[in-house]
Amino acid sequence: MLKLNKASGKKGLTLFATLLGAVLMITGCSGGSGGSGEGNWVSIEDRYTVDPEKPAWQLDKKEEATDLTWYVNADWWNTDFGKDIVTKKIKEDLNINIKFITGDDTKLNTFFAGGDMPDLLTVFDSNSPVVQKAATWAMPLNDLAERYDPYFNKVAAADTLNWFQLADGKTYGYPNYSNTQEDYDSGNIPAKTAFVIRKDVYEALGSPVIGTPEEFQSVMKRIKQEFPALIPFGFNSIGEGTGSLGDTLQDFIGVPLETESGEFYDRNLDEDYLTWLKTLNTVYRDGNISDDSFADDGTAFEEKVKSGKYATMLLDGTPQQGGNLQIYMSANPGKEYVAIDGPQSTKGNAPTLNQSGITGWMINYISKDCKDPAKAIQIFTYLLSEEGQTLMNYGIEGETYQTKSDGTVELLPAVKDLQLNNADQFKKDYRMGEFMFFGHDRHKALSADAFPEAIKQMQEWGKGKLKPHFILENISPDQGTPEARALSAINTKWNTTLVSMVRSKDDASYDNAFELTSHF
Repeated sequence: MLKLNKASGKKGLTLFATLLGAVLMITGCSGGSGGSGEGNWVSIEDRYTVDPEKPAWQLDKKEEATDLTWYVNADWWNTDFGKDIVTKKIKEDLNINIKFITGDDTKLNTFFAGGDMPDLLTVFDSNSPVVQKAATWAMPLNDLAERYDPYFNKVAAADTLNWFQLADGKTYGYPNYSNTQEDYDSGNIPAKTAFVIRKDVYEALGSPVIGTPEEFQSVMKRIKQEFPALIPFGFNSIGEGTGSLGDTLQDFIGVPLETESGEFYDRNLDEDYLTWLKTLNTVYRDGNISDDSFADDGTAFEEKVKSGKYATMLLDGTPQQGGNLQIYMSANPGKEYVAIDGPQSTKGNAPTLNQSGITGWMINYISKDCKDPAKAIQIFTYLLSEEGQTLMNYGIEGETYQTKSDGTVELLPAVKDLQLNNADQFKKDYRMGEFMFFGHDRHKALSADAFPEAIKQMQEWGKGKLKPHFILENISPDQGTPEARALSAINTKWNTTLVSMVRSKDDASYDNAFELTSHF
């Protein structure tokens, strides 16, 4: 059972399920084949003496470079290491060579089944058996810090460590973009969701208000009439989920997270939300939502963002789309996408936009088979430190950025020019803002150059609209349980039903689709 500590959240919700199923998807998680038992506790006697006041990577006298294998459970991850300015500096400072391996859940399973574990491992699903049973295959960060690098506790967030603490009282994984209540209160976390419209389209239409369902439908019709080459409304790739038409839209119109008495609230059946789904169906029937939008994968969607094909979008993950938006903006001055209020609650609810929460995004582990766990925890400490965070976001002082008199930083002119006008080359040469295993938005607040110009107006629009969703984090039942299978079936049914509702050809089809799911 996942024992994520909820004490640091706003409410101490009890996990939805309490029993582990007998069937585990990943056989190695039951112990033995997934790790070497107690872990490879190497001696550092001839290398350094730990100092709580100094990071171990600055103490370690190991002369030969350490070769480590790092598996990332994502096919899209950039496996280069040591070629760009960020990873080249990491390689030099830590005297390491990292071989990245990427894959999907099938490949992940082979590691556990075969027992040939990588040194480090990154996953994304905090509710997966990999995370739940980390104590059987990963080394505890608490013990690694005590034995090899106590400075880790100075750079790791206590609330995040507590949140990921398992039943044995130890923490095995550490995520990036883990936002605590303090982070939300600081105002340094930018919104990542926006309803955007092409500036040239918006101005040509007379900057219309698109707040009510009627206004939304009317403006989409005008876009089709006046800009026939464009798709009036787009949204994130659907895939096997709901794109940005599910919880993203719910957050955008402020659907409650819980009932007034603090109980579970079925957001999918919220009257306000259903009104907007009905509106989207009307817009679809008007011909203003493309059927391709339901079939496009992430790459196809990004290509349309790059080319400005959508007139408007409900866009989730603006930082992830920042490069594509910047490419379009740079090539089409005056036509860039801008955030406006867009669809609003018919009941007057304010937006409650979500961020990565305290669970974060990428969760990083050191396996029990790690060849040099001392070096591995040094990597964690390095990347979590101010030095590492600055490197990952801004590169090297004097080479890529300079510090201003007020303590903020700015990219040097040539680097800034490349960021603005050649996003692909910028990523290849510098990789700043991309190598983010332990990234956090609080460090991006140090500079106006941390994000592409294309999304800054969107982030400005989102100020004051974020609300922690701690109450909804990690409440899914443990995988393998009957509850988990039921939830999976419910989600799948809802995802397909939502698409059917929006694509319904008439009222009868819409009502029939909704009626079927309400009795599922």
